[in-house]
Amino acid sequence: MKRILFFLIGTLLALSVLAQTDSTKTPENTVDTIRVGGLIIIKKKGPHNDDRDNSGVNIDISNRHRNKKGNVETNWGIFDLGFAGFNDKTNYSGAAAQAFAPGSNSDWFDTRTGKTTNVNVWFFMQKLAVDKKHVVNLKYGLGLEMYNFRFTENIKFEKNPTKVIMDNISYSKNKLAADYITAPIMLNFDFTPERRRGFGFSAGVSAGYLYSARQKLKSKENGKQKIRDDFDLEPFKISYIGEINLGEVRLYGSYATKNMWKKGLDWTPYAVGIRFSNW
Repeated sequence: MKRILFFLIGTLLALSVLAQTDSTKTPENTVDTIRVGGLIIIKKKGPHNDDRDNSGVNIDISNRHRNKKGNVETNWGIFDLGFAGFNDKTNYSGAAAQAFAPGSNSDWFDTRTGKTTNVNVWFFMQKLAVDKKHVVNLKYGLGLEMYNFRFTENIKFEKNPTKVIMDNISYSKNKLAADYITAPIMLNFDFTPERRRGFGFSAGVSAGYLYSARQKLKSKENGKQKIRDDFDLEPFKISYIGEINLGEVRLYGSYATKNMWKKGLDWTPYAVGIRFSNW
């Protein structure tokens, strides 16, 4: 601190010497500026009136890093809207599948493509810069993943023990919902870090925990029904995840690493859609 103080005093004295002008010259307005860290020293020399020195020194303390992008950025309230599905690798002729869903085949679990959806709500996501240019970042967050599998057939899940039957009731709505609390982590590549809505992509994994599952049914005979149970779904879901930033448009996708059922069926869920986010 003492060295800085002495340097500033010396600078001010030097500026005072420079302030002496030749009275025979035409008066001119000149400005000298010296920057010392975040300290700006401005020495202004003006015309003389009645042998009075009209020069002055102005010291401005400013933060030259105030426009610098922070290493950590936080985005609150991100929303995903997309389509869901599953890769069905179930051996329906095997004993496990027939014990879980007697008489079943792959047609039992056909879904309505336009109504089988994935909706995600991320409480927050953060982006931590890995390099100085903010091109490579670590992106992570926390939120809810909600899968809705809308079936075309009149299948019904029973519990204690879990079993799937083909009902004789015609359902106008038949949906299995599985909700997860999920933490994603991705490596992000931002090709236009100076732009808020730029171009880039992210890839990584997510870990989810099943906190709610239910089947919703609607029929003329029984009206609306809601059956809550885990239906022998795996409590944890690990997925490969990715996103693409194309300016104003952001796309996301996920694909689970393994079967979502403990027994009977073999489905690997996936989702693709649009992400509504600031970056």
